[in-house]
Amino acid sequence: MDVLADALNKIKLYENLGKYECTVPSTKLVRSILEVMKSHNYIKDYEEVKEGKFAMIKISMAKKINYLGVIKPRYAVGINDYQRYEARYIPSKDFGILIVSTPQGIMTNREARAKKVGGRLVAYVY
Repeated sequence: MDVLADALNKIKLYENLGKYECTVPSTKLVRSILEVMKSHNYIKDYEEVKEGKFAMIKISMAKKINYLGVIKPRYAVGINDYQRYEARYIPSKDFGILIVSTPQGIMTNREARAKKVGGRLVAYVY
């Protein structure tokens, strides 16, 4: 069971249905990815709420996501390999972002390239 894939699929489904809010299970990885999406204005805001004994994240949609998905398997990407994966997962230059897990934390492909850090591909959004 992949919690991240389930969360991103639920966000994509609610975005396509025209809903303005959705709730997904709360994990550290999901919160980090939502923070990156919020900083790039793909979602408005999110907050963690308790539903019984489980923590959930309530997401406010911004209606700016065309498509998003998880990248499986999580490819290891070097400093010079970003362009190859951008061409594979993003439809055009500067249109979307790749979300990368690096030793310095979760960040976009542009931030990782600027910091000259490699990592593992996690998701893409455009």
